[in-house]
Amino acid sequence: MIKLDERDLKLLSVLQAEGRITKNDLAKRINLSSTACWERLKRLETHGVIEGYGARVSASVFGPRTTIIMQAELDSHRSPDFIRFEKTIEQISEIVECWAVGGGVDYFLKFVCRDIDSYQRLVDRMLDRNIGLKRYYTFIVTKTVKSTASPLASLEPGQHSN
Repeated sequence: MIKLDERDLKLLSVLQAEGRITKNDLAKRINLSSTACWERLKRLETHGVIEGYGARVSASVFGPRTTIIMQAELDSHRSPDFIRFEKTIEQISEIVECWAVGGGVDYFLKFVCRDIDSYQRLVDRMLDRNIGLKRYYTFIVTKTVKSTASPLASLEPGQHSN
């Protein structure tokens, strides 16, 4: 467990918005010395608060693509069935996000595919693999209205831990 203070949250918020910021500029933005900022950064990395660094790449530069949300239900609700399904999902690169949910549905999955036909062929392969998929519903994303990082700036210091 790690407690996050106001400076930790500020540091994380700056990194989410400006991942390529220099360590010196980051230190200035959160009003710390470079050494103190570096120590905080390493502590957050060590405790798994910062999971990694990367670039947001526009998928549109690779040509047309379709984003699809799938609502999925499994045949059985035993632990090995969930594990088998999740391990398979992890191996499919077109599935970019997957959430296990409650409330009568088992999972929501986000696919990014070239087109609807390639999505359906992928689903057919999933069904052929017998991963326990009982029923699925497909929702085609027509427009991204909002896509942002977690709202760290609105978290109260001391109230949340990892």
